[in-house]
Amino acid sequence: MSEVPAHSAKAVLPLYWQVQRRRNADLFGLFAVVLAFLAAYGFLFPGFFTLQGFAKFTQSWFPLALVAMAQAILMLTGGISLAVGAMVSLGAVIAATTMAGPLGVTGGAAVVALAGLGIGAATGLIVVKLRLPAIVVTLAGSFIVGGAALLILPRPGGAVPEWLSDMLAGNTPAAFALIVLIVLLWKIYLATPLGLGIYAAGENPVGAYRSGIRVDRVLVAAYAISGLLSTGAGLFVAAQTGSGDPVIGTAFTLNSIAAAVLGGIGFLGGQGSMRGALAGSLLLSLMISVMFFLGFTPVSQYVAQGLIIIGAVAIPQFRRKR
Repeated sequence: MSEVPAHSAKAVLPLYWQVQRRRNADLFGLFAVVLAFLAAYGFLFPGFFTLQGFAKFTQSWFPLALVAMAQAILMLTGGISLAVGAMVSLGAVIAATTMAGPLGVTGGAAVVALAGLGIGAATGLIVVKLRLPAIVVTLAGSFIVGGAALLILPRPGGAVPEWLSDMLAGNTPAAFALIVLIVLLWKIYLATPLGLGIYAAGENPVGAYRSGIRVDRVLVAAYAISGLLSTGAGLFVAAQTGSGDPVIGTAFTLNSIAAAVLGGIGFLGGQGSMRGALAGSLLLSLMISVMFFLGFTPVSQYVAQGLIIIGAVAIPQFRRKR
C-alpha cells in the first residue's frame, strides 16, 4: 500500500485553510457582532464571568442552539420546518409525564428521542415520497404534533426528577458541555455518506442523484435528526422548569428560523454552515438578554430583533453584489 508523499500532504493543508476561509468569509462580521454583544452582556451582567453566571447563560442559550441546528440541517437540504416549536412542546410533555414514573429518566429520554426520530423520519418520508413542499407538510405536522402534546398533557404539569434538573439546569456548565458534544457528533456525521450528501442534496439534488448520492435517504435522515434535536430541546426545557407545558415551544419555530438566517443559512439549500447557525443562535440569545437588561419593552425588542435580522441578511448580499 503506497504512502502519501510528504509534499502532497503539505500542499493539501494550505488548500484546506483556503476552503475554510472561503466558507467563513461571510461569518467574520457575524463573529465580530457576537463578540461585541458578549462584551456588552458581560458589562451589564458582571456575574457572567463566574462559573455560575456562565452556566446560567449557556442554559438559556442551549434550547435555542438545538432548534437552530434542527432548522439549519433542513435548510441546508433546501427544506424548512414549521413544526419545530410543536416538537419542542412534545418533547417537554413526554419528559414530564414519563421520567417521574416507572420508565424513569433513561426510559423517558428514550421515548423523547424515539418520538423525535420517528416523527421527523415520517415527515421526511412524506416530503420525499409524495413530493410535497416541506413548508406545507411541516405546517400540517405542527398542528398534529401540537394536538398530540395537548392530549398527553392538557395543561402545564407533570414532573422531572429534581436531580436531573439540578444536573442540567444547576450551577454547572453541563449545557455547554452538551453543546460541545453535539458539535463533535455533527462533525462525525458530516464524514458519513449521509452527512456528505447534505450540501449536494440542497444545492443540486438532480446532480447529486446522478453522482450516486442517495438523496432521498439524505433528506429523511436530515428530518429525523431535526426531530431528535427539537424534542431534545423540549426535554431540556422541561428539566429547566421542572415540569411540562404543551405550548412552551411556540416561540421556538420563528426563533429557530431567525437564528439560522442570522447565521448565514440560505433558504435555497446548500448555503451556510452549522457553525454559522450556532453563532446566529448565540447572537439572538445575547440580543434578547442585552435588550432585557437595557429595559427594552417587549414590543421594542421584537422591532429591534427584526431590524437586526434584516441587516444581517442584507449586508452579505450587498457585499456579494459589489
